[in-house]
Amino acid sequence: MKSVECITALFACASLVFAGGCGESSGGTASGNSERTKPSFLQLAKERFSVRYYAKTPVEQEKIDAILEAARVAPTAKNLQPFHIYVLKSKEALAKINALSRCAYNAPVVFIVCYDKSNAWVSPFDANDNSGVMDSSIVGTHMMLEAFDQGLGSCWVKFFDPKEVSAAFDIPANLTPSFLLDVGYPQKGAAPTKMHFEKRDIKDLATYK
Repeated sequence: MKSVECITALFACASLVFAGGCGESSGGTASGNSERTKPSFLQLAKERFSVRYYAKTPVEQEKIDAILEAARVAPTAKNLQPFHIYVLKSKEALAKINALSRCAYNAPVVFIVCYDKSNAWVSPFDANDNSGVMDSSIVGTHMMLEAFDQGLGSCWVKFFDPKEVSAAFDIPANLTPSFLLDVGYPQKGAAPTKMHFEKRDIKDLATYK
């Protein structure tokens, strides 16, 4: 009888492992263990917010590498990968970008994400419609969320003159700066603005047919 009870207990424990871990609650915290499970993607997406105040703490190279890797694996139309990223981290480069955009916010790292119109997918229905902005935005979203996953803050910035930025950083004519992505450790007390929480109701955003 004891053997039957033991086998039953083993099956119960195995089912818990598949449900989130033997002896763990659905919250993901094991009994006697304060370590939390990794947040879900939806949690990460909800918790991330735009940071406009950064600590002077340098961003480790391995974290920059992880952000760039997230960009590298991003999907693009027909996998043409028509993007190029400039990583600004030297004093000279950061001084330039802060002079060109008040929205660089003195972040310790600023990425300039560009797209190559000549290499982007062109819609067969509209010759003036290419995937450059779309592709670079997908890349930027990967970068933004990876930065947050690395414990960093970020801010997506469009407030700059692309011609001035191209001239300042010798960006070739085939590349168009799409946006800046400020990245760094948030300054103590950095918090989302009230506007961050003002989201429209899903019934106003989605239509079923």
